[in-house]
Amino acid sequence: MGSSWDFGVSKELTEVERRIRESVKSGEPLLTEIASYVIDSGGKRLRPTVALLSFKASGDGDPAKIIELAAAFELIHSATLIHDDINDSGGMRRGRVAAYIKYGVQNALVTGDFLYVKGFAIGGKSPPEIVDLTADVCAMLAEGEIAQKKHSGDVSLTDAQYLDIIRKKTALPIGASAQTGAMLAGASPRIVSDMADYGVNLGIAFQIVDDVLDVTGDPDILGKPVGTDIREGNVTLPTIHALNNGSSVNREELMRIIRRKNKNEDHVRKAMDIIRRSGAVEKALADAESFSKKAKDSLHRIPSDNKYKAEMEKLADFVIERSR
Repeated sequence: MGSSWDFGVSKELTEVERRIRESVKSGEPLLTEIASYVIDSGGKRLRPTVALLSFKASGDGDPAKIIELAAAFELIHSATLIHDDINDSGGMRRGRVAAYIKYGVQNALVTGDFLYVKGFAIGGKSPPEIVDLTADVCAMLAEGEIAQKKHSGDVSLTDAQYLDIIRKKTALPIGASAQTGAMLAGASPRIVSDMADYGVNLGIAFQIVDDVLDVTGDPDILGKPVGTDIREGNVTLPTIHALNNGSSVNREELMRIIRRKNKNEDHVRKAMDIIRRSGAVEKALADAESFSKKAKDSLHRIPSDNKYKAEMEKLADFVIERSR
């Protein structure tokens, strides 16, 4: 994971990784191969990191139970990535060919279902309230995906509608990771609620920065092409700000491009240039910084000498620093 992703839980994350890999073994070799291919693509393991940090900041218990649940969250997340790539026709994921392209759509779909089942098999051993929370969050995630597709090419999408979509697709799962970490640590209801707020606000900041990087990022670093949201007609916060605040000529041109069903690379590059020149990137990053601050403010009940509180604050800062 590299030194830049060290928030004091590297030992526990190693155990999470071991549990994940153990879980994807199947009697069908191809299923194991595809699941391992998806898992091996890495990623930041944000959800397990948040769950572990919340657990450690909220109490002083045995981390074994949160390690199990953290692995479950990552397995479920990996399943959603497979399905997202199919829905979005994404060609690359974390620097590798998307699983559905390498192995076929049918095999990838089955593998996504397999990862979901494996995740819930682990998570299902948790207390009923945690199982219910996880199920509710997965339902919200599906609603967010449908809402995003429904608004494809919708240049009238508001920032409130956008925030509702990313809250369901990204922020609530991260919030659930933080919330369950505190619950398993035996924290008070107030701390559990605070941790949920931390995760949701962190998740919103994370997704806004991801959407900014889709306009400004380096494909080699991101592990996927930039401009994906524009190609797919996904209206994100940088686009919303550009449409609301850009010059009238650029606004009309950007609207035409976003509405197009079939866009070539010239269209994508032109739209990205309009967004960058409109000041929308800076405005979106300011919004992300605001949510990052809200995440840190949610930790106010945790004692200042708690080292894991400091790590959680560092993580909230890191989410923003990725854009620089």
